[in-house]
Amino acid sequence: MATPDQAFPAEKDGETSLAARMRLRFPGLSIAVLIALASAFLSEHYGAPAMLLAILIGLALHFLSDDPRMLPGLEFAAKTLLRAGITLLGLRISLGMFADLGLPMLLVLAAAVALTIGFGMTVSRLFGQASRFGLLTGGAVAICGASAAMAIAAVLPRKSASDAERDMVFAVFGVTMLSTLAMIGYPILAAALGMSDPVTGVFLGATIHDVAQVVGAGFSVSDTAGDMAVLVKLIRVTMLAPVVLLIALAFRRSVPSDAKRPPLVPLFVLGFLALAILNSLIEIPAFVAEGANAASRWALLAAIGAVGVKTSLPNIMSVGRRAIALLVAETVFLAGFILICVEFLPLDRLH
Repeated sequence: MATPDQAFPAEKDGETSLAARMRLRFPGLSIAVLIALASAFLSEHYGAPAMLLAILIGLALHFLSDDPRMLPGLEFAAKTLLRAGITLLGLRISLGMFADLGLPMLLVLAAAVALTIGFGMTVSRLFGQASRFGLLTGGAVAICGASAAMAIAAVLPRKSASDAERDMVFAVFGVTMLSTLAMIGYPILAAALGMSDPVTGVFLGATIHDVAQVVGAGFSVSDTAGDMAVLVKLIRVTMLAPVVLLIALAFRRSVPSDAKRPPLVPLFVLGFLALAILNSLIEIPAFVAEGANAASRWALLAAIGAVGVKTSLPNIMSVGRRAIALLVAETVFLAGFILICVEFLPLDRLH
């Protein structure tokens, strides 16, 4: 079978290096883009989460990873598009959100993120998993679901590339499934507990993993609950950059002094922070913000689709039931913590 270099020879007859790289990446990248398009189409018409569909389609196309011509493009999508998609999330954030929510709720959300990640790392060994796996799943549950799982996985050191991709796909798949179940069940729970619409919005935004499911759950209750849920959720998203930065710095120190160290601050984290600051300082035109949001969504769909293609289903299944139980435990822990805070803090006065 031809190697990528044989199939797409490097510079020839004046061909630029960029053109050569694009030709090399085209087969795998086109597969990732097609997966993104298919998952978005199916999500729009059948209501299933697009990220979940992208994973499933990617896993179904795993046989394509045996073709070496696919690998450069799949690798580009799984790494470069992933980081670009996370960077563009920064335009969703502005410092004004913090003032809108108030200090008590900000402290609650910060505590929820820290405690959930700590809980995941602490109890992961009880579920037969490494503490790094608990860090990955705890961060995904605590912050913003699939996007957080991919961002954290991007800075965790890799003992094995296949195991790292397996863990990331499992985390994305698991939090997306649980987020979908929460979208259905949590509004029912909030109604049963007699929560007001603003407090329901706080509960939904602080506990559901993915933004899309937060929107679905919040606005299924009322506009008031929906607006509050989205605000709270976006505040959780702002915590992605500092958490990823702390993780990157922590694991950078563990790298032997004679080995190549990762960058002090990952470039995509700097990009995320820069866009968030820019969005706070100036008013970004609506069409630019909407375009960046759409580009981020498409990039992340293509990235997770590419990772799915590179990951075998038997490898995913090898993670085991205990890993599923860990994700569920982290989800229950987060929901329980927020319920306690909702009960004992004067959140009805939020404005």
